[in-house]
Amino acid sequence: MVLRFGILIVFLFLGYASLLFKVYDLQVTKGGYYSARSGSQILSSGITAANRGIIYFTDRNGKQLPAVLNKDHLAIYAVPKDIEDTQEAAHALAPLLGKSTEELEAILSREDSKYAILMKRASAERVEGIERLGMRGIYIDSIPGRLYPLGQLTSHLLGFVGPSSEDMGEIGKYGIEKFYNDELAGSAGRFEAGKVIEPRPGEDIVLTIDPNIQVAAEKILGQLIETYDASGGTVIVQDPMTGKILAMGSFPNFDPNAYGSSSLSTFLNPAMQKVYEPGSVFKVLTMAAGLDSGSITPETTYVDAGSLTMNTWTISNYDLKKRGAYGRTTMSSIIEHSINTGAVFVQRATGRETFAEYMARFGFSEKTGVDLPGEVAGSLKRLNPKERDIAFATAAYGQGVSVTPLELVNAVSVLANGGTLMRPYVNAEFSSEAIRRVVSEDTAKKVVKMMVSAVDKAEVAAISGYSVAGKTGTAFIPDFKNGGYTDRVIDSYVGFGPTSDPKFIVLIKLDNLDSSVLAATSIVPAFRELAQYILNYYNIQPDRITHN
Repeated sequence: MVLRFGILIVFLFLGYASLLFKVYDLQVTKGGYYSARSGSQILSSGITAANRGIIYFTDRNGKQLPAVLNKDHLAIYAVPKDIEDTQEAAHALAPLLGKSTEELEAILSREDSKYAILMKRASAERVEGIERLGMRGIYIDSIPGRLYPLGQLTSHLLGFVGPSSEDMGEIGKYGIEKFYNDELAGSAGRFEAGKVIEPRPGEDIVLTIDPNIQVAAEKILGQLIETYDASGGTVIVQDPMTGKILAMGSFPNFDPNAYGSSSLSTFLNPAMQKVYEPGSVFKVLTMAAGLDSGSITPETTYVDAGSLTMNTWTISNYDLKKRGAYGRTTMSSIIEHSINTGAVFVQRATGRETFAEYMARFGFSEKTGVDLPGEVAGSLKRLNPKERDIAFATAAYGQGVSVTPLELVNAVSVLANGGTLMRPYVNAEFSSEAIRRVVSEDTAKKVVKMMVSAVDKAEVAAISGYSVAGKTGTAFIPDFKNGGYTDRVIDSYVGFGPTSDPKFIVLIKLDNLDSSVLAATSIVPAFRELAQYILNYYNIQPDRITHN
């Protein structure tokens, strides 16, 4: 009996000693690790962080494709107080983390820091190297983050998330991630009166972007840039009847999964954050202003001399040396042959003040209101009473005024939809919103007829069985240092179809080209390829009956 009692005492003693050792091990030996891990989870993820909303694209059938997801990433972090020799640790870690020894020493020497994240989204190779190192005070854990499965596709529109300056979490920095940050982020959990208030997850955002059209548009644009050695470019596909954006992409772009490797300037969205002089695409808007104001009619004619001089400046047609003067010509011919002197004739017949008013009504002196961050507006500042006539004359064919690509495609959509300026949008929950009527339906039809004639006669953009409208633009790039213009150009094309019931409008723009590269030979074939793809993709029936 005594023996049994003694054995029981020994057993209880050993169990108690084991428990004490375990407590000591947890609190002292590994206390720093668990304290840091607890702190990192509470502050960076864990119970306080809300799951960020998913961003989806939508195809023609309403099927949603995730464009932005949440994914846990491995992170490497340190508990500075557990590190015995910060200098030695910094030297050992530097080659593994790709950081300088000085930077790491500064981080590891912070006495007031309970833990410090050394690398978010660490690769498997880096993690393996850290594990082999087996250094006390350096740990690996998973933290929530964003994944952009489409890589560079639509990177300007989507944006990315980065460290917040206010807390240990992340915040949307550009694009949709920034504009809808409050909705996507949700609200973090918190401790209140000894209780844990659960976090509220962020809302999902469904976009109007069609992933199939986006892929086709960016592929075609990328091939164009490579072929003509352009410094960049932009493509936009919009539903002209509603303002819904179906595709938006620009080059150079970036990978939001590794945005740190790109320059800050790359993050700006050229489609709505950069302006340029549009060139001859503007002529269709000049024509609309003249017709709608009653200053001209489709039957009006004028005599083209090939060039004209105004305020000591000479304006010539781009094809004067090759073709010579057109002589007496029609309004439709101005659009068909992109005659500069013809655009000036229409502007002067319209009058300075009326012309300026119409250009403003088309939206070039205001933001479009698209639901994307940082939008800028074009400029019509030279169209004022103090300017000489030459400023209005050059604006008639798109030089001396500035626009964003989105402003331009939205303005030409006015002609496609029968005269109304729409608000462009990318959130699929929105409905179409008319901003104002710009021209009458009759005026829009007359200009569209001229644009269709231009496509039919040039043939390059024509698609058998469909009525397609379009206009080219080649504009010289201003020389901001010396004044005047450089010998480099920007080519663009805006076209839509079928004109009987437009389902899409496309803008393609190429930046910084040699002046010998004309839009008619560079961009127009690319537009035709993209337009044909969209017609097939939507299974749009032909609106023209052709006979063999």
